[in-house]
Amino acid sequence: MNNDNGLDKLSRIGIGCWAFGGGEYWGDQNQKDVDDVVRMAVEKGLNVFDTARMYNDGASEVSLGKALRGLRDRAFVISKVSPARAYRKALKEECENSLRNLGMDYLDMYMIHWPINPQGIRHFTGDPDIIARPPATEEAFAALDELKKEGKIRHIGVSNYGIRQLKEAVSFCSGIAVNEMPYNIISRAIEAEIMPYCAEQGIRIISSMTLQQGVLAGIYRTADDVPPHQAHSRHFAQERGNGVSRHYEAGAEEDVFRTVALLRELSEELGVSVAQLSVAWVLANPRITTALIGSRNEKELDENIRASELALPADVMEKIDRASLAVLEKLGNSPDYYENSKESRIY
Repeated sequence: MNNDNGLDKLSRIGIGCWAFGGGEYWGDQNQKDVDDVVRMAVEKGLNVFDTARMYNDGASEVSLGKALRGLRDRAFVISKVSPARAYRKALKEECENSLRNLGMDYLDMYMIHWPINPQGIRHFTGDPDIIARPPATEEAFAALDELKKEGKIRHIGVSNYGIRQLKEAVSFCSGIAVNEMPYNIISRAIEAEIMPYCAEQGIRIISSMTLQQGVLAGIYRTADDVPPHQAHSRHFAQERGNGVSRHYEAGAEEDVFRTVALLRELSEELGVSVAQLSVAWVLANPRITTALIGSRNEKELDENIRASELALPADVMEKIDRASLAVLEKLGNSPDYYENSKESRIY
C-alpha cells in the first residue's frame, strides 16, 4: 500500500486495538493471538489499525507495534492524543511516546481523542489547572500541522467531534481527513447532522463501537446479562452501571433488546451470525469509510471479514432501521453515549 495515498485505500473493516496489551477493561490479551490477528488481517487485505495512548496505558500501542514488525508498509496505523495533552509541547511529546511504543518513525494518522473542552478533559486528568485552562484548539492543530510537516504523521484526524467542534477545527486546519465516531444499529445519532456535514467537508467517517461492546453480537439476551462495566452507556438505565454510569437517564433497554431479538431472527433466516448482520448494516452506509471492530483471535476476525462480504436485502435493512428507530428517538441525536444528553462532550 502506498501510504501517501492511503486514504483512498482504507479497508472497509479496521482492527480496533483497545484490548491489545491487556488491561482492566477488557481483561488479559495473549500477544500470540494479537500477532495472529494482525498477520491474518494484513493477509486478507485489512490495513486499518486503530489504537491510542490511553488504551491500557500505552500497552495497546506496544502490542500492536510488536505484531506489525515486518508488516509496517502494509498497515495504516492510527493513534490518538488526550485533549488534556493537546498543548503544543505536550502533544508533540505524546506523539513521540506513541511512536516509541509502536517502534515506528511515523503514524499514518494522529487524532485528538476527544474535543478540547473542560468536561471532556475531566475524563483524562484531575489536574485543576488543565481543566481551568485547557489547550487552545488553534494551538493543538498548529502542533499537528508541525508534526505533519516533520513527517511524523501523514494525516490529521479527530475523534468524537460534533458539528460546532468540527467547524472550529476546520477553521484552523483545512486538512482534517477523518472524524472517528460511534455508529451502529442502536447508536445512530450521527445520521442527523454529523454525517451530512462530514460529507460536505470531504471528511471521512471511521465508525467505532460497531458491535456496541458485544450487545450487537447477540451475546446478551437481556440487559441483566450485560456486565455492569459495559452497561454504563445511555442505552441502559442509570442504575445498571453499578456506580459507573454518569448519564442519569432512563435508558432504552426494552427497545434495545427488542431490536437485538429481531437481529437474532433475521440472522437465522439469512444463515449468518448476529455480529455479521450488525457489521453488514454499518458497512451498507456509504458514508462510513471504515468500521472498526475488535477481534480477540483469528476466529473472531474471520467472522468479521465475512460480514464485509454480506450484502443485506433492502427489506432486511428496512426492518432493522424501523426497529432501531425507537432507540434513536429515545436517545436523541447526541453521539456522546456516556454523558447526560444535555451535557454532552460532543456538540
